[in-house]
Amino acid sequence: MLSNKQYDIIKWVVILLLPALSVLVGTLGQAYGFVHTDLAVTTINAVTVFLGVITGVSTYQHNKDEK
Repeated sequence: MLSNKQYDIIKWVVILLLPALSVLVGTLGQAYGFVHTDLAVTTINAVTVFLGVITGVSTYQHNKDEK
């Protein structure tokens, strides 16, 4: 089981860091002409959605168990 601090870190990564990273990679990748920028952005977004769903399910289960 995760501590509150660990959960808060994961939540921060999923809600703020990964979406910002996706925008950064997409913007700079296009600006500098990097190949496969779209693939990198899609991959980051897929990981973000996956972790968001897992975190949401975990939160739901935790809150359900406390009631």
